[in-house]
Parts: sequence; structure tokens; C-alpha cells
Amino acid sequence: MAWDILASNSRKRRSTSTERDSRPARIALLALVVALVPLRAMAFPLGGDQTVLPAGTEFSEEALARPREIFHSEAVGGRKSYLVNLGDLAFNSPSILGGKARQAEMSCGTCHVNGASNPKLFVPGASSRPGTFDTTSLVFNAKTFNSILDPVRIPSLRGARYLAPYGHDGRITSLRDFIYNVIVNEFSGPRPRDEVLDGLVAYINDIDFLPNPKIAPGGRLAAQASLAERRGEALFFKPFPKQAELSCAGCHSPAGTFNDQVRHDVGSGGLVKTPTLLNANFNAPYFHDGRYDTYEQVVDHFDRVFDLELSTQDTQDLVAYLNAVGDGERPFDKDGVVLRMKEVLELSSVLEVAIPAADTAVVSLAVTGVGAELRELTEHIPDIRNVSIGGKDERLAARAILKDLVLTLRRIDLEVAAGHIDEAMAEYRKFAQLVHFDVPVALKKAEPWSLFNGNVHQSHYTALGRMLPVTSRQSQ
Repeated sequence: MAWDILASNSRKRRSTSTERDSRPARIALLALVVALVPLRAMAFPLGGDQTVLPAGTEFSEEALARPREIFHSEAVGGRKSYLVNLGDLAFNSPSILGGKARQAEMSCGTCHVNGASNPKLFVPGASSRPGTFDTTSLVFNAKTFNSILDPVRIPSLRGARYLAPYGHDGRITSLRDFIYNVIVNEFSGPRPRDEVLDGLVAYINDIDFLPNPKIAPGGRLAAQASLAERRGEALFFKPFPKQAELSCAGCHSPAGTFNDQVRHDVGSGGLVKTPTLLNANFNAPYFHDGRYDTYEQVVDHFDRVFDLELSTQDTQDLVAYLNAVGDGERPFDKDGVVLRMKEVLELSSVLEVAIPAADTAVVSLAVTGVGAELRELTEHIPDIRNVSIGGKDERLAARAILKDLVLTLRRIDLEVAAGHIDEAMAEYRKFAQLVHFDVPVALKKAEPWSLFNGNVHQSHYTALGRMLPVTSRQSQ
């Protein structure tokens, strides 16, 4: 069994004493708790008593690749601001949610991995199929339960600043109001602080679309487009035979972001807002309720509902065009030590501002959020009692230094709570030194024997799959 490096994702009760002679005892107790609490099993899909969520829940946390996340502030040559990093931290922290979501260590990032979608997420009782989620489910908030299963597709948040109004039905005009509704009403969370809400808005607004060289300025196909793609583009602009005032391009305007920010009835169940087609190749399933897997099925739907009289060739050409428009460069990054440590570095950077400001709430959010990232990273390095793989010394050293990082974070939290700002900054400098230098070296040495190695990864999750109850496996 692996051993936990983090006592809990919930905020710790702090001592009100500021006596210096109590610090060694508190830190010693902290070290004991951190060392002895066992990790939860992290098999997905989940079964048995591994989670407070229904057996068969799938988060796709075993993925070896993660959606590429591009930030506008970095793309234009700058750096992410404190507010964007704070929002990123909150977005990936279970502590801003409530009820079963927090208990299950879900976060906004569980459904929207790196700001993209999660096509594999499945929660029995809240999903009709992978990639869908019922925001009025009894599982997460009894107060918003509407007595029916009506899940919606989990959308990507790339380019969200261009995609108002929000919600599949466009019912909320403000991104800030939409985020508040998700946290408080859909996931039973407490009302977020204004600064945290501002950070979440800034973070989501900073996520860019993936670049697509197949689209020229103005939204038309670039010069290298194939004949089929160009025929599809012509059909895309062509008026519907029975309703000449309508066309695909009329709603999915190429001059903007391939959406018109208006709600329409497209024969799928009421008014729904027009989704963007940018990067849509990576946003399946399609339609507001995720009923379709492919562009072919989407085109067939419109052909049927609007009597478009499409030939087989027309359908193929439209699909070729949609694939060209929906593409993007490097949609995924290989998961690994470099990617994980970059996240730890960025998320922990908020401490550089929050500690001098004695902002205990943000410090606590950072400590729990970054601690969760470090715990997940530790889970990717098998315990030394796993003798089926090599690198025992390297794994031991990597896990030990990650444990030191978490202890340092907790000392920061204790010092800020006690008003010892200079001591907290000294601990933060120690933490930053480790994150920049010693930790990446130790983790790279252990990486060949970690779950970031494809062979180790496959054998690990195959073994975990065999341990799942039969009922859990059958539910998938």
C-alpha cells in the first residue's frame, strides 16, 4: 500500500496560540499525521467503498495525455497574472465545492481537464453516457434536484470569453454569475470570496483556442485546403433549400468564432445556444445532451430536421469541412514530471503575494490545492513495497522529497495563521528552491519506474481493474 503525504484536502484547524515554544510540537504532530494516513485507492472506474460517488464512476484519471492548455496572456508574450493563477488554483481545488463533490475530491478541473472537456467522465445517476453530466442531479445538490435525468454535454472552456451567454441553453449572460451558480447551486459549495470569483473569471477568460493553421484570417479555409473541404465550405454557406433565410454559416459565423451567441431550436429539445466549431474535433460527444458521437451523425440530424436534401457526397464534404475547422495544433501534452512540476510552480506562485499580505484564506487554498497536486504526483510513483518494478532507491527519494514539500507547505500555513510572516516567507523560499531544483531532479530519476511510463502505467491499471467488484465493471 502507498502512504499519504497529505493528511486531508480540507482546511486544517489552526492553533490560536502564538507562543514560539509550541511550534516544534505542532510541526512534529503534523509530520506524524502526514506520515501515517494511508492513501485512497485511485482506481477508475471506482467501486466498493473507494468513493462517496456511485460505483462505476469514471474520472479518466488514468489518462497518459492531458489536453493542451494555452493561455492568452502567455501567448502574447507576457506571464499569467496573480489573479489568473489564483483562479487556476481555485478551479482545480475541491475546497470551493461542497457536499459529495468535495468529499470525492472533485473540482471544476475534474469535468474540464485543463480547461477542455472530459469525454470519459461518467457518474451513474448523473450521466447518460460518458462526457455528459446532470447539473440538477440528486447526487450533488438535493435543492436543485428536478426529479429527472437530463444530463448535458460537458463543454470545453477554450475561448470562453467569446462564447457568452453561458450554459447549454444560454440562460446566464455573465460568466461570473455562471461560475457562482455552478459552485453554489449545482455543487453545494459555499459562496466564494469576491477575489476567488474574480480569479476564476480571469483564469477561464485567459484560456485560448488551440491554433488552427487550416483556417485563414476571416474564418475561411486556408490555401492548403482539399477539394472536399472547399466543397464542404460552399455547402456550409449555402442557404437551406426549404428555408432560404437559414444556412450553417448563419449561426456558426466564420467571421467570428463560428458561433452567433444566439439561442436556436435545432430539433434537439428546446432553445440551445450555438456552440463554437473551433477545436470541436476534441469536444465530442456533440449536441447539448451529447447524443451524437460523430460529425456524420450531426450532419444527418440537420439533413433530417431541415430537409437539406444532402447527397452522400455532400455529407462527406461537410464532414471534411467540419474536421478542418474543428482541428487544432498539438491538442494533447504527454503527462509527466515536467508538466506536473510546471503546474505546481504556477499554482504555488500565489503564495508570493498572499503571504506578505497575510491573506490566510488564499494561503490555505494554496496549501490544500498544491498539496493535492503533490499527493496526486506521489500516487504516480509506486511505493517501494511494490517490488515488481525497479528503481527502488529512486522511488524512495522522490516520494521523500515530495513529502518534504507538503510539510513545508503546512508550516507556511501555520506560520501565516500565527502572524509569523517573516518565518512563512522563509519557508516559502525553501519551498520554491526545492520546486525549482531538487524536486525535478529527483522526480526525473524516478520517472522510468512511475505511472508516467507506459508499461508501468498499463500493468498498474490492469491490476487495479482486476480488483474492482464485478458489479462495478458490469456497470460500464
